[in-house]
Amino acid sequence: MIKLSYSKEEFARRGNEIYSTQVRPQVEEGNHGKIVAIDIETGAFEVAEDTITASEGLLKRYPDAQIWRVRIGYKAVHRFGRGHLL
Repeated sequence: MIKLSYSKEEFARRGNEIYSTQVRPQVEEGNHGKIVAIDIETGAFEVAEDTITASEGLLKRYPDAQIWRVRIGYKAVHRFGRGHLL
């Protein structure tokens, strides 16, 4: 189990900032709906069809990654109920 190094607020802030400034321009085209897992300490990322595959791919390269996940082209990663995004 990986221990988080940041508060929830700082974790989210760093994840969103890295995605917006570094990762998004590289992955947005042609990957709509896919998941990107980002290590908020290194900026390394992995794109895959689902959260598990993206996270496992990133953890293979960075075993201690602090992972922030984003669904490309959406405001949230998962749906809850009838179209509610989390």
